[in-house]
Order: sequence, then C-alpha cells, then structure tokens
Amino acid sequence: MILPIIAYGDPVLRKKCVDIDKDYSDLDKLIANMRETMENAQGVGLAAPQINKAIRLFIVDTRPFAEDDELSDEECEVLANFNKVFINAKITKEEGDEWNFNEGCLSIPNIREDVKRKDTITIEYVDENFKPHKETLNGLAARVVQHEYDHIEGILFTDKLSTLKKKLLKKKLEKISKGKVNVDYRMKFPKAK
Repeated sequence: MILPIIAYGDPVLRKKCVDIDKDYSDLDKLIANMRETMENAQGVGLAAPQINKAIRLFIVDTRPFAEDDELSDEECEVLANFNKVFINAKITKEEGDEWNFNEGCLSIPNIREDVKRKDTITIEYVDENFKPHKETLNGLAARVVQHEYDHIEGILFTDKLSTLKKKLLKKKLEKISKGKVNVDYRMKFPKAK
C-alpha cells in the first residue's frame, strides 16, 4: 500500500525515534508498504518518520544511482546491489573527507541543496530478520544511509545548510508545510487548510 509521505513542518520529522523489537506489530507489512511508497515517489531511501512512525527504521535502495555514467564501475556495482532495511541503527564512526553532494528529500519536495558529509561511516543495525550487522560504507551508499539515519535522529538535510541558505529557503519550506507544492506522490501536509 502506498502511504502518504509526511511533509516538512510536521513534528514527527523532528522526533528522535525509538528502538523496536522483533515483535513490532505487522513489521513485514510496514516494510513492504514503505518500499512501495519509496518506489512510487522515485526515492532512494525512506525513513519511518516520513510515514508518521517515530521508530528507528529506514530502507534504502540505491539502484537508480547505479546508472550514473560519472561513477566508477566499482561504485556502480555497489549501488546496483545496495537495497537494505536498517532497524535500530547506530552510526558508530564517521571519517574521511567531507564532500558536497546535491541532496533532496521526499518530505521536502522540489528543494535540492549541496550538503557536506563525511565520506565513510561505520554503522551497526539489525535487518528485517533482526540479524545484527556492522558495516563500513563509503561514497553514495554512505551518504544515502547518513541522510536516512538523520531522519531517525530528528534531523533534516536543510538543518545542515548555512544560515543564509536557510533564510533563503524559509518561504519555500513554509509553502511545502501548507501543501502549496506540486508533487507526483501522496503527501500529508501539517498546515494544509
């Protein structure tokens, strides 16, 4: 089932999310609905707060990035196969050089900005079967995970912009929260009348 994506301005996007256990009600169905919602919106990641659940769950599928001609064959191969569920994730290390990449967010449609992030992360999480994992990721895979991880920490990519950029985007963000934006997917707007 395609779920509505929560728009900028809703308090759920600012909550630090809580861990869940393997008995979480209808978890398989929730993950399937999140995947369908993400694909319908042509996203590469979706976090539970974006569908109004303040839990530590996000999914990523970087296959759309694997078609980028500017990436190395090695990175394209990694991205072509990077399709995962992250539950109760914790980034334990961020390292390497910071680099800019133009990011967007399904909860903040039609706004894209360059965001600096570290190149390499180490993350611990459990998958949909509650099997524990510890992985070191870099490049675009690390960036997508960092973006989605920020969601379960109550952080949006716009928080990482300069004060000037934030001021310049303020009116656009307010319009998004009121539903005054054109999108091709279902959304729920906190201040829509």
